[in-house]
Amino acid sequence: MPVPLPQGETVVILRPGARTRDSAGNYLPGPDREIPVPGCAAWPTGSTEQVEAQDQTKELFTVLAPYGTDIRATDRVRLYGRVFEVDGEPQSWKSPLTGTAPGIEIRLERTKG
Repeated sequence: MPVPLPQGETVVILRPGARTRDSAGNYLPGPDREIPVPGCAAWPTGSTEQVEAQDQTKELFTVLAPYGTDIRATDRVRLYGRVFEVDGEPQSWKSPLTGTAPGIEIRLERTKG
């Protein structure tokens, strides 16, 4: 079982549930399953703004979740009341020398506009 940081944040993984079909027989993603993950470290890693021909901003965060957390590139994450997309594959950090496993690094991105 992953060991959370005692003073950490709780993030919520939003994972699509089982697919359903609409009245025309098309597949639709099922309702999100919410998976709380306590004890995470979270910090902002920047933002960008695109103003040429559009008004768009990007908000970036990095989260360090307890080692062994089941997080996928296709998930979304709710952090501080805002929903972010997972950007790329989450990365496990484990030292081959000491066996220390500080956690899973998750990069998050939220685009507005």
